[in-house]
Amino acid sequence: MGASRGSLTPTTSTHHNASSFEDLLRGIPLPQWAIYTIFVSGGLLMLLCLLCICIKCCCKKKQKKKKQKDQLNLKGVNGQTTTTLVQPDVEDVDYGSTKQHRGKLLYSLEYNTTKSELSVGIKQANGLKSVNVGRSADPYAKVYILPDKSKTFETKVFKNTLNPTFNELFTFQLSKSKLLKSTVVIKVFDFSRFTTHTIIGELRVQLCDINWNHVREEWGGLEEPAMFEQEVDFGEICFSLRYVPTTSKLTVVILEAKNLRSMDFGGSSDPYVKVQLALDKTKWKKRKTSVKKKTLNPYFNESFTFNVMFDQIKRVNLVISVWDYDAMTRNDAIGKVFLGCDASGNQLKHWADMLSNPRRPVVQWHSLLSAEQVNSTLGLKKKTPLSNAQLFDKYIK
Repeated sequence: MGASRGSLTPTTSTHHNASSFEDLLRGIPLPQWAIYTIFVSGGLLMLLCLLCICIKCCCKKKQKKKKQKDQLNLKGVNGQTTTTLVQPDVEDVDYGSTKQHRGKLLYSLEYNTTKSELSVGIKQANGLKSVNVGRSADPYAKVYILPDKSKTFETKVFKNTLNPTFNELFTFQLSKSKLLKSTVVIKVFDFSRFTTHTIIGELRVQLCDINWNHVREEWGGLEEPAMFEQEVDFGEICFSLRYVPTTSKLTVVILEAKNLRSMDFGGSSDPYVKVQLALDKTKWKKRKTSVKKKTLNPYFNESFTFNVMFDQIKRVNLVISVWDYDAMTRNDAIGKVFLGCDASGNQLKHWADMLSNPRRPVVQWHSLLSAEQVNSTLGLKKKTPLSNAQLFDKYIK
């Protein structure tokens, strides 16, 4: 009897609890379906709160891990660094260095001991860096020898390409003793008609390390221009050319110059420009602008017109020279540049553009060279004395 009574006790208790719960529900003044709806909504609300708490805890753990990772990556970075935390494009990265890709250049070197001549061939360039984002370039190359830098040569300009094929050869007179102490410098520029040309990169070759028993031809990577080289800067000049075949008129308009070399005490100059024509390498006609006092950036805007027959235009060279005026002593040449069929590089391009666009002014900036270099390259003869008939014609004109 005792065992039987003990086994009935849980059932009785459970039944009593269930009856109490039902009595509690009956005591609530709401429909039964509404009561169950409230209980279900409350359960769902509790589950949603628990889920939000879990998500918040996970986010805090991730942020903590990321912060620790960033601290590890930035360890050793001081306040003087210029390193950016923005990841560049993969193509622009040279892993392990900060060097930018500027392209590469195929060149050749050959030395003729008998003639004491160094031949520098500029073959082609590949993958040049575009200095203006979103467009190509108009590249050309400039080559000279250091430390003398007695001559500077330029290739022709190629339009709208980052892979130009130059195939040009330049010759320098260089003794064997100077050869072993010299450096070939090849610079590649992006041409611009109305502004200063932008350098893309340069290549330097120490000639003392070359085996001259055979022609050297190889690819070299272009690098950032060296800052240690103290180049002599003669300044730049801007002028326009216009040729009208039907009237045989060549018009030269000297517009302005900038960054001229200082020739006077006090860091200034009194510049003027001389415009000279040479026919068949002989001095022919010349004119000059007014003098601009105490300035290295003069503005002229002066026009000169010459009579040049169409059969003469192919035999004419135009020499533009900038001089420093001095009332007490001899005037000094600041720099020169010459154009014509005997010119090369940018000078030849300007002349060719003028001939291919008759009756239209063609404007371009040019870097001035030393007077000695232009004189030696052009090799002008003195002006031929006029005959009596020519003197008479000049007098009546």
